[in-house]
Amino acid sequence: MAEYRVESDTLGDVKIPADALWGAQTERSRHNFSTGEKMPLAMIRALLQIKKAAAVANGHVKAISVAKAELIVAAVDKLLTLSDEDLRKDFPLVVYQTGSGTQTNMNVNEVVAHMAGKLNPALEILPNDDVNHGQSSNDIFPTAMNITAAVAVTQLMTAAQHLLDELKLKQKKYWRVVKIGRTHLQDATPLTFGQEVSGWASMIEHDLGYLAQLKPTLGELAMGGTAVGTGLNAAPNFAASIAESMSTCYGIDFTADSNKFYGLAAHSGLNVVHGAIKTLAADCMKIANDVRLLASGPRAGYGELNIPANEPGSSIMPGKVNPTQAEAITMAAVRVMGNDVVIDLAASQGNFEMNVYKPVIISAFLESTDLLTGTLMGFTDRMIAGLTVNEERMSELVDRSLMTVTALSPHIGYHDSAMIAQNAEKTGTTLREAAIQSGKVTAEQFDEWMVPLDMTNIDD
Repeated sequence: MAEYRVESDTLGDVKIPADALWGAQTERSRHNFSTGEKMPLAMIRALLQIKKAAAVANGHVKAISVAKAELIVAAVDKLLTLSDEDLRKDFPLVVYQTGSGTQTNMNVNEVVAHMAGKLNPALEILPNDDVNHGQSSNDIFPTAMNITAAVAVTQLMTAAQHLLDELKLKQKKYWRVVKIGRTHLQDATPLTFGQEVSGWASMIEHDLGYLAQLKPTLGELAMGGTAVGTGLNAAPNFAASIAESMSTCYGIDFTADSNKFYGLAAHSGLNVVHGAIKTLAADCMKIANDVRLLASGPRAGYGELNIPANEPGSSIMPGKVNPTQAEAITMAAVRVMGNDVVIDLAASQGNFEMNVYKPVIISAFLESTDLLTGTLMGFTDRMIAGLTVNEERMSELVDRSLMTVTALSPHIGYHDSAMIAQNAEKTGTTLREAAIQSGKVTAEQFDEWMVPLDMTNIDD
């Protein structure tokens, strides 16, 4: 068999690997752009679904023949059954290509057309005239961007809900376990570990609320705008039909009732939703950092929490346990924050009728959701689920703290309370001893007023 076959496009002949399903434009892009990661397969699968829906819509209004529409649908269905590994073989293009994603759109058009030719050689399917009928890369690529982003956000919200559920269990379990509070990294008044965890849980609850509120903006599809937003060459009700098909396919509400000039030139929806993802990442970083600091030790740190030993922590120090799940999710959070800058800058580049940073926007967006979804699940299952408290250590630190003196302030005043705390620190005595020695408080009064659990205002 020949190693290559020759196909032609508007620029001339192109040699293509003989067994490749792609065509001339894909091959040109393969050679012209070879740097960076491949186009996410989630985008490829979304584009295939759109091609399928477009064929049905075009066939319904006789924009293409019913026979062609059915063959395109069959070709797409065949491709959608492939594993990621097998699918990647025919979708080799990278993210850093044309800023409209045109070459990936043509990659999909060519592969569908060639697959159709394999299924029925007697009926010619053309990449541009048939598979891409009524479409432009300028409206189909952003449509696929919003679809893949909406799906990814749904998966991320599931992972965040999983963490929230586990935090709620810890909150309930340790609701009455008293520990010392800390502000400015200094001792503060007591609270319970359950109360502390409730703050973490509330962060995730709020983040889920932000995502739920903002996610619907991803449902606005640019489909039907074609080249510049006017809808030139698109059949009547074409976009609405595709939006309905995508809603059924993904179980997410999509609409074509949107401003197409906005849909091509701006990616504000992706930008604002990623901002909420960045907020979730920031909150995850705070929670993970709190956990690993409170678990520091076991002998020379805070030592208030016990974390699961998932793997040996050191190649030289036997028996060491490190907070690796916290490290993973905080590294992911840093990446998400960097991606937010990328998306923010890229979304600002909507020159005239089209933004030409589309591939890098969706690549950064999906990297953020994939990283955060995966590390959230690992952090929840391999750290939070196995987290326990060292009640003895917590009690010890509460007893040694000087800031519980705050409970004396309503009885003897701020100034005298401060003097007791300072004297205790200076002489190395306990707060109880310093209070009684001051003559401002009797032993009975100290024991009555200085009950750590009462200081937490715990609600049973």
